Amino acid sequence: MKRPTITDVANAAGVSVATVDRVLNGRLPVREETSRRVFEAAEKIGFHATNIIRQRMLADLPSYNLGIILRKERHSFYQTFADELELAARNVRDRHLNLRIEFAQSGEPSELAALLTGMKGRVHAVAATGPDHHDVTAAVEALKAKGIPTFSLLSDFAQGVREAYLGANNMKVGRTAAWMISRLARSKGKVLLLLGGHRFHGHSLRETGFRSYMREYAPEFEVMDALITLETRRLTYELVMDTIAKHSDLVGIYCVGGGMEGVIEALQQENRQETIVCLVNELTPESRQALLERRITGVFQTPLRELCADLVATMVHTIEHGMAETPGQRFVPAHLWVPESL
Repeated sequence: MKRPTITDVANAAGVSVATVDRVLNGRLPVREETSRRVFEAAEKIGFHATNIIRQRMLADLPSYNLGIILRKERHSFYQTFADELELAARNVRDRHLNLRIEFAQSGEPSELAALLTGMKGRVHAVAATGPDHHDVTAAVEALKAKGIPTFSLLSDFAQGVREAYLGANNMKVGRTAAWMISRLARSKGKVLLLLGGHRFHGHSLRETGFRSYMREYAPEFEVMDALITLETRRLTYELVMDTIAKHSDLVGIYCVGGGMEGVIEALQQENRQETIVCLVNELTPESRQALLERRITGVFQTPLRELCADLVATMVHTIEHGMAETPGQRFVPAHLWVPESL
């Protein structure tokens, strides 16, 4: 197949060959709209110098460094999260955005606080997901004092100090989970909640939403004391196995935080997927397969592409227009997957 030429790019963009040459070589000023049209045409037809055109376009654009702190670098959810953030940054054509993505190795507040502090002087804005703690709040306050806004993701922290929270309405997710279990359970009985940790604000809100719904609409179910999994597969597996052994009337499990792989393993080993309604968070290869095989009942998924696009746009807007007088929240609706919707 013949390699596309400058003439092909010009024809696809509806401009002259001379205009394409100017965009490619930066010889004379070209309107931003025209440069973008040439770039999009070159990208569409596979022109060999597309990256050079992109670099020419970005040369005169505002450039911002955005810091991102995620968790569990090896977990498929956070790998996808990082990929979607990179995509969202690339899709911004009128700004040059450099992402600095780092991963916390634990759920300890001190580590998140250190990572936040380490962003000082290196980024224009930072976004992170992690626990809520006074050390984290202090780090966010220090960044704010330097003019660096901080955004909390998925689970809120530093309320009143951080610039905004972006993620699901966790209270509503918890109530929805309670509605599902109360409607789908084959009999009345006990329900187990598994939390990742005490310091995750989002987990606490989901638990609150769950319990408030059950008290109001399904008091015949007994919601047991929540167990802390530390978001690890092995501990979650052991906690579920122990609960199943002690409570024959267990009819529902909601894994509020991480560690869902341990729940899936335990239900399969005990062959209880038919009698226990199980809900988890985030669609990963493992939870997807478990859902298809009906080992679990439903999955709440954060729409990462929508969240990342909103986050990047909000960070850029804040950098250029200043921090808000009143910190806010930007909710994205959680998607619910059941076996028949995959």
